[in-house]
Amino acid sequence: MLLDRADQAISSTELQKNTRVLLDRIATGEQDRYVVIRDNRPTAVLLPTDRYESLMAELEDLRIEAVARERLATLDSTKTISHADMQARIGARG
Repeated sequence: MLLDRADQAISSTELQKNTRVLLDRIATGEQDRYVVIRDNRPTAVLLPTDRYESLMAELEDLRIEAVARERLATLDSTKTISHADMQARIGARG
């Protein structure tokens, strides 16, 4: 959901006129996000940098998990080798 509260919606005009104030509110945590409305439609979301980075990290983790699940689902156990055998193949010392 883009908006939890009415104070999260700002017009593109308000963003242009009050950029510094709005960004300061985001930076200090006074505001958790802004949804920029242009032509009566959501156009962009402003988030604190740490929240954005957290969301991107979580998304990457979910992508990796999806790939792992897919690989496990199609695993051919006749072609697998043990960890010890893999170490022996690459010359790793345990």
